[in-house]
Amino acid sequence: MTMTNIMGLLGGLALFLYGMQMMSDGLEAAAGNKMKRILEKLTSNRILGVLVGAVITAIIQSSSATTVMVVGFVNSGMMTLRQAVWIIMGANIGTTITGQLIALDVGALAPFIAFVGVAVVVFLKNEKLHHIGNILAGLGILFIGMDMMGSAMKPLAEIESFVDLLTKFENPVLGILAGLVFTAIIQSSSASVGILQELAKSGAIGLNSAAFVLFGQNIGTCVTALLASIGTSRNAKRTTIIHISFNIFGTIVFTTLSLITPLISWVQGWTPNNAPAQIANLHTLFNIATTLLLIPIGTFLPKLAELILKDKQGKEEDKDVHCLVHIHPINTEKFGTTAISMEATKKELMRMLSMARGNVHSAFDVFYAGDTKLLGEIEKSEDYVDYLNKEIAKYITTVMTHESTVSGSKVFNAYYAITSNIERVSDHAMNIAGYSNMIQEKQIRFSDMAKQEIRELQSVCDELFELLFKTPEDVIDWHEKVACMEQRIDDITEEYRNNMLERIQKGSCSDEGSILFSEMLTDFERIGDHALNISNEMVKIAFVEH
Repeated sequence: MTMTNIMGLLGGLALFLYGMQMMSDGLEAAAGNKMKRILEKLTSNRILGVLVGAVITAIIQSSSATTVMVVGFVNSGMMTLRQAVWIIMGANIGTTITGQLIALDVGALAPFIAFVGVAVVVFLKNEKLHHIGNILAGLGILFIGMDMMGSAMKPLAEIESFVDLLTKFENPVLGILAGLVFTAIIQSSSASVGILQELAKSGAIGLNSAAFVLFGQNIGTCVTALLASIGTSRNAKRTTIIHISFNIFGTIVFTTLSLITPLISWVQGWTPNNAPAQIANLHTLFNIATTLLLIPIGTFLPKLAELILKDKQGKEEDKDVHCLVHIHPINTEKFGTTAISMEATKKELMRMLSMARGNVHSAFDVFYAGDTKLLGEIEKSEDYVDYLNKEIAKYITTVMTHESTVSGSKVFNAYYAITSNIERVSDHAMNIAGYSNMIQEKQIRFSDMAKQEIRELQSVCDELFELLFKTPEDVIDWHEKVACMEQRIDDITEEYRNNMLERIQKGSCSDEGSILFSEMLTDFERIGDHALNISNEMVKIAFVEH
């Protein structure tokens, strides 16, 4: 094998993997921010879940990419472990499409497919068509790469020592290990199966040896998801255990059948003169049969994963340690990251808003009593909110540099605005609580009417936050309620200022007390303004997502 052949093999592999990435990016851009709604609707049923996994994988030509996406979804809480089972099963079926297309010699049309995809991207202005163009261009490039690899490997069939090495793979253990290691290295079962098909096409390897290599390739493809699960939640790690369990189960069953039954001869008989089709058919049979065997007991797989990887006991979260709970470092090049990032950001923002809500409620308690004992706790919480504001903003900025769609950018822009508004709400809560220092220092006392008004302001803020935390069925109606609430806050502010002026005229309110009460009303009014701003941004997100 000459250096030209080696360079051709490496170049072909590079094009194959790059084409796969293009297809993944195209689908991500087309449906990434809608992925959550799609999955919620379709994964509740096991059959639909399998179909979703198969279709997504068939489009992006990579079960590894689909499984990594599922790991991310489980890690972010978008998907349960039990829903993930069906997607993983479907992904294993969908990945066999690449082999079938290679067997059908679709590569002959690859240049034309690539040309159509590039033409759509270059000559048409519609953003959605651009995403479809990227998928088509990626598919064409993928098969051009496969053809290059096939041409580069033809001389291998004439090297006697190489052919002798391949015949040793008739030993099940050696064959499975070879397939596992090779697929783990290139992290693509589609590419490794394609290379196996090209070797079979050149006559270098027969199905008797290729079968066990193929079984090992199914296990090797799990390595990508295994690496992606490092640093994720327990459930995300359990997702990879399910993926590995599926393929190990299938390998044990099919290896046993291959040794005690004429399974391989039977598959060869379907297409006796087409070695690539024989491998493709065995690959398809492996994954469909394994899925059919496991679907009835699919709910047992999460239990098995939970048994293998048990929950950690005795560890409690240190509330004094600032950290992001829902946002985790992710590979922004992997499929499905837009949906994962959006969901993680949303959950972290709701957590931040919950802290701000608690600060506002406690701030009125401190102001009412003029007691600074709670002030330290509010200051700690305010520091945490400031930390979250900074870290969430940093995360959004990082994600947006990789966001390829206008709609996705709009959603992240809205989230960026929301985190700033939440931080300002907490600032105003800190202002209200901070007035207690002067209240205590000056021994300021408020009238019964003023105290009643303070409690009313607290009650209105509680009502406002309860509304913000509601999941709206009709976002327009929900926004109108928030807007009405904000107007009510403005009206109350004006009314209570007038009441304060009356108390000043009657001499029932001190100068220091009236100043602090006025400042507190200003903060109260600003809280309403920022709540409305948050509501406005949520409406923008709702319109983008639908």
